[in-house]
Amino acid sequence: MGSLDPSFIQELEHRPKFNMVEAEGIPVIDLSCDDYLPSRIGDACQTWGFFQVINHGVPSDLRRRVEVLAKEFFDQPVEEKLKVKRDEVHPMGFHDSEHTKNIRDWKEVFDFFLQDPTLVPASCEFEDKELRELTNQWPADFPEFRSVLEEYARAVEKLAFRLLELISLSLGLPADRFNSYFKEQTSFLRINHYPPCPQPELALGVGRHKDGGALTVLFQDSVGGLQIQRRSDDEWISVRPVPDSYVINLGNAMQAWTNDKYWSAEHRVVVNTQKERFSIPFFFFPGHQVNVKPLDELTGELNPPLYKEFNWGKFFVMRNRSDFKKLDVENIQIDHFKASDK
Repeated sequence: MGSLDPSFIQELEHRPKFNMVEAEGIPVIDLSCDDYLPSRIGDACQTWGFFQVINHGVPSDLRRRVEVLAKEFFDQPVEEKLKVKRDEVHPMGFHDSEHTKNIRDWKEVFDFFLQDPTLVPASCEFEDKELRELTNQWPADFPEFRSVLEEYARAVEKLAFRLLELISLSLGLPADRFNSYFKEQTSFLRINHYPPCPQPELALGVGRHKDGGALTVLFQDSVGGLQIQRRSDDEWISVRPVPDSYVINLGNAMQAWTNDKYWSAEHRVVVNTQKERFSIPFFFFPGHQVNVKPLDELTGELNPPLYKEFNWGKFFVMRNRSDFKKLDVENIQIDHFKASDK
């Protein structure tokens, strides 16, 4: 990525601090223990919006193969990576100029949809019925890259569905309450590469943001760098990497479905001068046709809906296009759909 230039420099109040204590309070939940799993997950969703899981069922050898291939891909000359560069026509593939809050992130990524092709609305305009078919891009001379990543994505998707059902049970709802929203998906998997940064005190690997979907299943390597904003006091705290674990966080859709009972926490990534870092998030998104609103079972006269109904596909398009237009992604959160009388 070269030397630091002004496009990477964060505003003074958003620059990282490196004397933070790691967050011991974020629950580490063993999914092989059935006792009280929904209760523990519900407490984590309400208090933190984040938790970590172990004994999750995703084969560790498969994940390690992905890590090896990810490094091989990003170690290529930039000319090779640019052959699968994403743009507004092809939003999946390689990208090295992502912006969060109008500031460039110190990272490069590779994205692909779980379902290929994936359908999304062609426009953010709600009266527009036309759909757009989006397809993945894959390196032509790197066949194992595709096959292994697709196998891994399916394994993580299985974990995501299990977590979705546990979250539903934690709300006192049937395990499959959310499942119909994911018969078609706009879910995608990303590989993040954060190179060493010459001035990590000025830049962020990813600026502060909230995720948009139901939940995110993240593998982070041993280097660490993920920080979350604590719900109780808005302090930034670091998430300690736990070997062979996944970090789970809730997104905007889940916060809306639960009418703010569960929390989509703001988070960011710091970088360092010595070590590169890799992370692999799976963004679990509903289908384009799904309309998101607070669940009827969780609202009523004493707990009125806090959000107006909105279409997920058009929300996805709004957030996706904001990257290319360098809009403030925070303005394209579910606050946009807050009920006007609240």
